[in-house]
Amino acid sequence: MSDEKYDYLCKVVLIGESSVGKTNILSRFTQNQFNLESKSTIGIEFSTAKSIHIDGKVLKAQIWDTAGQERYRAITSAYYRGAVGALLVYDIGNMNSFKKLERWLVELQDHADSNTVIMLIGNKSDLKHLRAVATEDAKAFAEKHNLMFMETSALDGTNVQLAFTQVLTEIHKVVSTATPKSEESGLKPGQGKAVIQRLDSTKKKTRAGCC
Repeated sequence: MSDEKYDYLCKVVLIGESSVGKTNILSRFTQNQFNLESKSTIGIEFSTAKSIHIDGKVLKAQIWDTAGQERYRAITSAYYRGAVGALLVYDIGNMNSFKKLERWLVELQDHADSNTVIMLIGNKSDLKHLRAVATEDAKAFAEKHNLMFMETSALDGTNVQLAFTQVLTEIHKVVSTATPKSEESGLKPGQGKAVIQRLDSTKKKTRAGCC
């Protein structure tokens, strides 16, 4: 994995309340695995994910799984900096996790760059009988805040790969019209640019809704 060639190294953060399935979304995407007995993330867990080919370029996602517990908020806030992508996750069967999205979004916007690509993720879509958050309400929230949107299931894999692919595709669009302020962090000889720092862009990014 360390010798893999890539054009862009993209930092993506997973955020949202505890127990919404962030760790299993990451595990499903990177290893195609799901752990029914997975425990809450303590602080920060880091994973370098697989690469994706987009328009002839190789984008390698460097994904950070942040703890949702309140007591770790001060620790995780520093890790928003430099993120070019974010998955804002709630549990479709947990209305409280949906109500807390506004706070998570504000925190993300306070610490991340204004061009950060954000996708709203309604996880656990396989648990239809436990649904507490209507898809229409989530779409309305996404439209209000100009976010991409998708419902996923880390359990059966529904839309997990697609969600990351769409976020990275949108990141590539931003990168195509932007210049990193710094290429220091994460840059490896012969492996392309590191898109980890803030981006300067004169072109306003648009986010297409999707479910």
